[in-house]
Amino acid sequence: MKIFLDTADIDEIRTAARWGVLDGVTTNPTLYAKVSGASYESILAEVCKITPGPVSAEVVAEDVEGMLREGRSFAKLAPNIVVKVPMSEEGLEAISRFAEEGIKTNCTLVFSSNQGLLAAKAGASLISPFVGRLDDINQDGMIVIRELAEMFAIHDIESEVLAASIRHPQHVTQAALAGAHIATLPFKVLQQMVHHPLTDKGIVQFRADWEKARATLASKKGD
Repeated sequence: MKIFLDTADIDEIRTAARWGVLDGVTTNPTLYAKVSGASYESILAEVCKITPGPVSAEVVAEDVEGMLREGRSFAKLAPNIVVKVPMSEEGLEAISRFAEEGIKTNCTLVFSSNQGLLAAKAGASLISPFVGRLDDINQDGMIVIRELAEMFAIHDIESEVLAASIRHPQHVTQAALAGAHIATLPFKVLQQMVHHPLTDKGIVQFRADWEKARATLASKKGD
């Protein structure tokens, strides 16, 4: 399963890239608002330089022509831009039009398997079910991941299932086991995946034992 970072923070993206675990990035207007200070386009261009993987740029227009206008502008920024389009009647039409033009899309705000199937039929490259938000309303978001992964495998659909709205490391494990092709997660969750109390304790203990052994050796040489 590929790992995307769900952020518009350049420093976070650079860090994940240095770790060698970054396969792509997803952004949206909310994430951009948290790091504003530069234009959305300039941030996207910078992100595309850091990772050769897909970088999702979300449209904010709600009408088809507006989505197309914004998406075409994003697509000109870099070859790895993927236009993020919300699930709606207008969104499906825009996705279909983008597909005809050879522009890759990520259908976002997917909350059911039927929505995901329609997005794939329209030509979306990525399908983004929001597992965390489904969990928030007492529904199992992983069911949608599992059903879409199975549907796409049965019918040889090329679209990839991207588990979004990841809230904690367990979501990442569950998404991988459910067959998601990709999980996009906040940097905080990525950090949580790295650490474990026993790992951290072991590192401290190994260092202490090493220093103790060196001190004992130095003491014997002094004698």
